[in-house]
Amino acid sequence: MDRDVLVTEFCELVQIDSLARREAAFAEVIVAKMAEMGLEVQHDGAGARIDGDCDNLIFRVPAQADGFPVVMLNSHLDTVGDYTGIRPVVEGDEVHSAGDTIVAADAKAGVLMILAALGRLGAENLPHGELLVVFTVAEEIGLVGSRHLDYNVLEPWPDMAYVLDGGVTPGEMTTQAPYADEIHFEIRGQAAHAGVEPEKGINSIQIAAQAIAQMKLGRLDEESTANIGTIQGGAAVNIVPEMTQFRGEARSHQEEKLVVQSRHMCEMVEEAAVKHGATAKIEQERTYNGFALSPDEPVVQRGIAAAEQVGLKPRLHKGGGGSDANLFNEHGIPSVIVSTGAHKIHTTDEILSIPSMLRSLDWLMAILTVK
Repeated sequence: MDRDVLVTEFCELVQIDSLARREAAFAEVIVAKMAEMGLEVQHDGAGARIDGDCDNLIFRVPAQADGFPVVMLNSHLDTVGDYTGIRPVVEGDEVHSAGDTIVAADAKAGVLMILAALGRLGAENLPHGELLVVFTVAEEIGLVGSRHLDYNVLEPWPDMAYVLDGGVTPGEMTTQAPYADEIHFEIRGQAAHAGVEPEKGINSIQIAAQAIAQMKLGRLDEESTANIGTIQGGAAVNIVPEMTQFRGEARSHQEEKLVVQSRHMCEMVEEAAVKHGATAKIEQERTYNGFALSPDEPVVQRGIAAAEQVGLKPRLHKGGGGSDANLFNEHGIPSVIVSTGAHKIHTTDEILSIPSMLRSLDWLMAILTVK
């Protein structure tokens, strides 16, 4: 598959809306493309478990030679946020959106690379081991698809996995990722008429603001971050707001640091609420556990050898985000994230570097075929 064909197909894929929990139309296209290669889909029933319209999609590719590990390939079907009607624009060596949406290279570049690699394996009759291909749903809203994946249907069990959800640099593997907590806060004060008797009110927005102002947020150290991402409260400008809800997260490569930071954020809210006579309701959830793979792990060594084979400089990266690799590692499948050519993801400035995607595709082919 040459450059122009790949770019055309990428542009076609990103124009199919596939919001989290609403990936069915995109999945139908992917299933049809896999069927053209003689591969049948297995559904795992995750759609019903997550209130979605689509399951995780699982495909098995028979081995064409002995002596290879069982490799799982993964990318996710959903796109971040609520962006629809994506209009890709090709300019030179880049693809970006028309300016008001993402371009959805995260992770449709990864989906395309898997399709292209499988097509080349068959067309060129290249030797490879048994492959499992898992396209997950609802990754962008907290790894929901991989969290509800039916791991019992992964047969044979993968020796390793490569998650195509990485950055712009070909040859770069993310071998470490953080632990993360998500925290939902609710402060309930007392409503009152803001102009007639404000003294009888307890302003929940003001309390939330004071609590957030006391929190350590942003880059905490080289391993840890924290953020308050959404806030909602009040009913009208002439009512002292009774209830305010806000949501935040904390991440760290050290679980002990994460525990300390999450506790700190909760304590700031509890103290502010008590000080002003309000009540606080807090719900905390471990979004995912971190992982740290040694350079000696076979999945890492295979990635390094494949990169060198195609003339890339292998680079091991310590990531700051979560991906399906977190859940796969948690379930005992050694997994790394590999680059796809995407950068500035999750923004309307997102770009797919075509040369980087092509070089990463060469790398993926070597990962699947190197002995």
